[in-house]
Amino acid sequence: MLARGKLPELRHVLSISVASRLIRNARVLLYSECLRDEWPELLAQEAEGHVALCACLERDHICHITAKLATMIVMGAPRAFKVLTVDGSPHCLQLHFAIRQAARITGRELPIRHLVIEKGQLYEVEPAVVRAARHLSELQGLWSQARGTSDK
Repeated sequence: MLARGKLPELRHVLSISVASRLIRNARVLLYSECLRDEWPELLAQEAEGHVALCACLERDHICHITAKLATMIVMGAPRAFKVLTVDGSPHCLQLHFAIRQAARITGRELPIRHLVIEKGQLYEVEPAVVRAARHLSELQGLWSQARGTSDK
């Protein structure tokens, strides 16, 4: 676990054993590696009480991250996940997709929270919004409905 106000140890999600003692029954924070430099105080705050694992989807492919997380869910049996990324990054967005897909693949019901940082402000995002972000036709329908226009 992490001391209050201190950055988590740098542990990459692809470099930890899927059955590590660290993650068994743990609350896991998956975070964008760049947050260590960009928003260290918010990262430290959200990492409290969690095993923190970083990823960079500019470097690592979403398929590798998803497969690792799915295997981790089955073999390591963490109790919950929280994902913290930069808002607006097409790369970081994939980390939210990866954990949802991993949970779907495994069929496990796990608490998963989604958080993003936009201009130093922390926002929680509902799982349904993360799902909708993968389905542009649904977003178009919502957008059209809000504007009172046809979605075709």
